Amino acid sequence: MKQSEMIDGLRRGHCQAWTVFYDTYYDPVCGRVARLMGGNTHDVADVVQDTFLAAARAAPQFDPQRGSLWDWVWGIARNRVALHFRKQGRIQRAVEKFSGHSSQVTSWLNGDSAQPPDAAETAELAVLVRATLVDLPQDYGELLAAKYMDGASIESLAEPTGATVSAIRSRLARARTAFRDAFERIAGGVVMQD
Repeated sequence: MKQSEMIDGLRRGHCQAWTVFYDTYYDPVCGRVARLMGGNTHDVADVVQDTFLAAARAAPQFDPQRGSLWDWVWGIARNRVALHFRKQGRIQRAVEKFSGHSSQVTSWLNGDSAQPPDAAETAELAVLVRATLVDLPQDYGELLAAKYMDGASIESLAEPTGATVSAIRSRLARARTAFRDAFERIAGGVVMQD
């Protein structure tokens, strides 16, 4: 089925279009949601299911001029992950538990020291990092996750986009700055600049 046929079928609620859409996007959505949420498979399954239900409700308004189907469904998924974090109160609990590590993390975020092992291993830091990645513009969050969570090389990040290595390095620098700013905002002042 062609992309344009799928889009038309999704808008009209045709079962075959939804089957192709689901088969095409389920695994990539599930994998990226799992990366952002961590290891709780039940929560991941709930968010992925909620993503496809939200997509079904929003399909009649999908506008291919505003982006691809992937961008659209991944945008819905990112919003659902953020909503899940807020509903569960995970961010606030993480901020409260994490406050004792603020000076170590400030040093790490500013690049003044290596990542502190004791703080980096806490579940609270993982929640805050994931919430920050979801909060960033999609291209920054994806770039940082690919580089630092998946271990992708700069060259491998540049290749599929046709960007130069220096362009990717520049984009990574902007993404890291945006991450630091968002992390401080999300952490609610736990991490303060000296």
